[in-house]
Amino acid sequence: MDKKYISLTDPLYEYLQKVSVREPDILRRLREETAGDPLAMMQISPDQGQFMTLLARLLNARRYLEVGVFTGYSTLSLALALPSDGKITACDISEEWTSMARRYWKEAGLDEKIDLRLAPAADTLASLIAKGSEGSYDLAFIDADKENYQVYFEYCLKLVRPGGLILIDNVLWGGQVIDESNREESTVAIREFNLNLHQDNRVHISLLPVGDGLTLAAKPLH
Repeated sequence: MDKKYISLTDPLYEYLQKVSVREPDILRRLREETAGDPLAMMQISPDQGQFMTLLARLLNARRYLEVGVFTGYSTLSLALALPSDGKITACDISEEWTSMARRYWKEAGLDEKIDLRLAPAADTLASLIAKGSEGSYDLAFIDADKENYQVYFEYCLKLVRPGGLILIDNVLWGGQVIDESNREESTVAIREFNLNLHQDNRVHISLLPVGDGLTLAAKPLH
């Protein structure tokens, strides 16, 4: 197969950032503070955050569902993009990480938009369905423990409206997905999830080399 992509060197990526990314100051400060955490690699990049907000605007999204918050960069990115009546349901289990997120959400004046649920995400998603929220979200983002990606996807597929979109992060997993000798639990889970989604005719999909790999799964209108 002919090569149809360009290798993204560090200088070229820096150029991409320079001519494309419009990162608000509050997001920059949140990103830089998070960089001091040993797990900072869990945070999405500015270009990915901007891409996600563009998708939200194209969808005219008002309700956004997030599975995995960390320090809240993606949550705040979307909160800044949603209209004044927009609402976010954010799922996480860490009081420590989300305390930083809450601080920045409040500073931005957007904390009232964000309903943070500190509980196992599967329980939160099941509760949302039980309380009648099925088909009520425009956009969902899955970026949590990889072993439960398939579980989260099944719930999100019910919670997102027809014509809505589910974004799944880390689907290239640093390239480890193609190393069949790697039997680490998270790697195996992502590998299996990707294979399952490729065969899932309930959604239209596209896997993009954004960040650590981002899959877009669109729920058909009919």
